[in-house]
Amino acid sequence: MTDSVFSLTQDQLRGYAQDVLAYAREKGASDAAVEISEGSGLSVSVRKGNIETIEQNKDKGLGVTVYLGQKRGNASTSDFSAASLRATVDAAYNIARFTAEDDCAGLADADMLEMNPRDLQLFYPWAMSTEEAVAFAKRAEDAAFAVDKRITNSEGASLHLQQSHFVSANSRGFVGGYPFSRHTLSVAPIAGRGNHMQRDDWYTSVRDPKRMAQPEDVGRYAAQRALARLHARKLDTRTCPVLFEAPLAAGLLGAFVQATSGGSLYRKSSFLLDSLGKRVFPEHIQIVEDPHIVGGVGSAAFDEEGVRTVRRDVVKDGVVQGYFLSSYSARKLGMKTTGNAGGSHNLTMQSTLTAAEDTFEGMLRKMGTGLLVTELMGQGTNYVTGDYSRGAAGYWVENGVIQYPVEEITIAGNMKTMFEQIAAIGNDTLIRGNKETGSILIESMVVAGS
Repeated sequence: MTDSVFSLTQDQLRGYAQDVLAYAREKGASDAAVEISEGSGLSVSVRKGNIETIEQNKDKGLGVTVYLGQKRGNASTSDFSAASLRATVDAAYNIARFTAEDDCAGLADADMLEMNPRDLQLFYPWAMSTEEAVAFAKRAEDAAFAVDKRITNSEGASLHLQQSHFVSANSRGFVGGYPFSRHTLSVAPIAGRGNHMQRDDWYTSVRDPKRMAQPEDVGRYAAQRALARLHARKLDTRTCPVLFEAPLAAGLLGAFVQATSGGSLYRKSSFLLDSLGKRVFPEHIQIVEDPHIVGGVGSAAFDEEGVRTVRRDVVKDGVVQGYFLSSYSARKLGMKTTGNAGGSHNLTMQSTLTAAEDTFEGMLRKMGTGLLVTELMGQGTNYVTGDYSRGAAGYWVENGVIQYPVEEITIAGNMKTMFEQIAAIGNDTLIRGNKETGSILIESMVVAGS
């Protein structure tokens, strides 16, 4: 199947990778690693029925890392000719020669490498012409405009199709690679006129186009979200419970990953230093990493270093069971890699208290009176101290019922306290990137208004 999508086969990529490793050995490298990839894609965007952009990409690249003991150098090229591959190895070798030694530099230990990667079925190419892609995006935007006459404008609808494949190899015997795909549809309608306009958006992103939501459904839901925000009010400053809608709740999980990632930990730039084995969340919170979900957006049989990935409990009963480490950051911390070079894999955040009635509406009832947050603005997280302050918009809720939309507010707290005060997680689960969670209820935060 890949032969019809890419100009190079997996076997050809493997051949180039082995040639590069051979060149590195000839040059005198003590170790070497290479990654070679090829990809193609189509992106279109429309606005108010007219084509805004059409972009097609077709690229390839190779990167090589050469080690001279514990000195390393990197170089890359998009030219796969033998002369260029040799020149790229030479460049990496020469950089390594003049680089200072790093006690933690080096390939992953051989016993950690995945020598027999499984097929996780991550490749679902979408054969679509430019005209078909434009028509698909228009269906989403047209559906948004059809919802209500108060949908007066649009920031457009976009469809992005991407398929790629790669091979990674190193001098310790690892070689692995596979094709993968990712397709995304988004739409952002605007409701109202003049000084009373509100926008919102929605998107769907999948590997397999058969699992993508219908464009009409995406457009209608985006329009309904924009309409619901009309006549937004401001709030005076108060302290109250805050419910993070599921798409934003995934960001809280992302903050935990950032704070427990090796780079943040060995640089001592994390508010969760030395948290391994300690309770960070309430006892009912569980976080599981499962890299082996067939077709999963965050699935991978091995990480960027070729280290095998494993399913694991990252947080069990509120207690941190593991960090997110590469070989380098693990050595810095005196630990073992967790197979997370390149980031986390499929993460699911759950509560053992979640019940059938904890739908989105059920979570509103559980909160009672407080703030539902549906949009965040700015980058207001200090990962050293955990201090959190973000511009926000959403809805004021009383007695479990949405009363009116709110805007121009700021929510503030500290991430450690926020994690400790997670009262509930809804069953309105949503996957955003490689993270899955329902809406998250925080017991108390400061809401600053006018």
